[in-house]
Amino acid sequence: MKAEIAGKKAIRFADGVVNYMVLVIVVMLIAFAGYALWDSDHIHQAADKAYYEAYKPTVEDEGQSFQELQAINAEVFAWLSVYGTNIDYPITQGPDNIKYVNTSAEGRYSLSGSIFLDYNNSKDFRDFNSILYGHHMTRSAMFGDIEKFNDKKTFDTNRYGVLYYNGKDHGLEFFAFIHCDAYDIAIFTANVQDEYRQEYLDGIFEKAKYSRDIGVTTDDHIVLLSTCSASSTNGRDILVGRISDKVFSERDLQTDTGDRNNQRKPNDPYGMVNVIHVLPILLLLILVIRLIVYIFVTYHKWNRYRKGL
Repeated sequence: MKAEIAGKKAIRFADGVVNYMVLVIVVMLIAFAGYALWDSDHIHQAADKAYYEAYKPTVEDEGQSFQELQAINAEVFAWLSVYGTNIDYPITQGPDNIKYVNTSAEGRYSLSGSIFLDYNNSKDFRDFNSILYGHHMTRSAMFGDIEKFNDKKTFDTNRYGVLYYNGKDHGLEFFAFIHCDAYDIAIFTANVQDEYRQEYLDGIFEKAKYSRDIGVTTDDHIVLLSTCSASSTNGRDILVGRISDKVFSERDLQTDTGDRNNQRKPNDPYGMVNVIHVLPILLLLILVIRLIVYIFVTYHKWNRYRKGL
């Protein structure tokens, strides 16, 4: 009889151990999920345009704030803004096209990287074609908004931007949106020389998903904003614009339905995104409390079990 009782106690104890192990695993998974959400949020905060807003060159401060960023990282040399989007970032250029894939504009390691100019291009944008690269990120960070130009209405509505370099603003007028392969050298060749310019320009219009005639010629200077495409593994989405001395006002170009709808709404501290981040933490706390209670109860059961033997 005693052996039967002892056997039942042993089974209950083993069952308790298994439940304890399962609970520990669940807690670990919740903790990992919480860390993953925190890490993702940290990466996006570092990539948000608001992070660099204090450095943006303005007429009022005569570019002094921008010079502060250059003092932190001398490889920052320009600023890009695309009206109607969240693309509003400093531009860097490294010794190759690898460094700023994982380096912020402040020169620190960052998975979100920064917007950077092809190392084969001149920093004064005097080349016929200059290529800017940036990560395709969610929450409209970095070049995440370029994918919106897959929509014809967005392409038609958001036609302008501004490029700051050499101490002053220059206008950007976008005339083509391309989806192509990352290994398409016909597009990804920076600083095309005189005899190949017309062929390059023709290639842009041939490959363009959308385009408009703004009178671009081989005497102009064009810039390509390139990012990864979500629609294919090696795909790239590219917004192509012409650099000009005429600077358009963003306020004058906004419409009641176009640009405002494309602007991301400010983060609400009590919004859904933050609720999603808080829930795993609350679940983790609940599970930790339950785990402590379970360990306490199991410990006392084990003591009673030993005394019973």
